Amino acid sequence: MKNPLQYQLSEYDCGPTTMLNAISFLFEREEISPVVIRNVMLYCLDSYNGEGIMGKSGTSSAAMMFLSNWLNGYGKIGQLPVSCSYISGKSVWVGKGSRINDALCRGGAVILRVFYDCGHYVLLTGIEGDCVWMFDPYYTEELFSQQGIVKVENEPFKYNRIVDERCFNRESTELYALGPVADREAVIIFNEKTKKAAEATIEYYI
Repeated sequence: MKNPLQYQLSEYDCGPTTMLNAISFLFEREEISPVVIRNVMLYCLDSYNGEGIMGKSGTSSAAMMFLSNWLNGYGKIGQLPVSCSYISGKSVWVGKGSRINDALCRGGAVILRVFYDCGHYVLLTGIEGDCVWMFDPYYTEELFSQQGIVKVENEPFKYNRIVDERCFNRESTELYALGPVADREAVIIFNEKTKKAAEATIEYYI
């Protein structure tokens, strides 16, 4: 049985919430071990703000990289059919030929760092043409007026936004932009039981 995707509980926990949403999206509730939940919460919220308060600057790239590696290892020992890869910099973009599009077309999920006033983690769960299905864990009643972003309220197990892929690739700090290339990061996650084969003709441009 699948659970609806969840919203973050504070201003800071988009990282662990999105990581757990990725697991929830890919796996049945009965498959998910409490060890996974424990480790996600244990290693996230590790960044200090300017006043030296831990967690108030959210989750670091190092924590996301560590969790990606840990989940990959957890899958290799047969505890959960999960595989992960952490990508950064110029490898992180959305469009035909990208690793992100490939993962979405093959049934995977992507944790993506975008901008929402500041760095913010969201979950990508699918794609149709150049429209990306995204779940933003930051709950808001705001109606977005920006072209290319549509709010969705009737797909709680999959997404709550539909975003034109061109919105992501901007190097600015506008809403849902990936921002400067050097600062980009993403975690690609698959359920190995439901992962589709890659098309033989696909090429990645990085």
